[in-house]
Amino acid sequence: MAATIAWNDFDKVDLRVGTIVGVEDFPKAVKKAYKVWVDLGPELGIKASSAQITIQYSMTELIDKQVICVCNFPPKQVADFISEVLITGFILEKGRVILAQPESLVPNGTRLA
Repeated sequence: MAATIAWNDFDKVDLRVGTIVGVEDFPKAVKKAYKVWVDLGPELGIKASSAQITIQYSMTELIDKQVICVCNFPPKQVADFISEVLITGFILEKGRVILAQPESLVPNGTRLA
């Protein structure tokens, strides 16, 4: 179990919902990954992410899927690609990742509270 945090610590994490609008294979990544573009609404726009979700999801099934992203990590360079947000998910056996998603359709950019 992780350390206990205060509410203001959790409140610093900018978790927002977005819709995947683009996916490409990412052969230059050290670990098998996709290049993913997520529409995070009018305030944040479309952001890029390198996502190691290739075991569970095909590129075509990811389009139009809503996901929950951490939007306030600093950009991270992965090979020749800049990852701007972290798409969240649950890591299972053998590196399989199940995406964290809202139960119902939510407007892009809505913050998780």
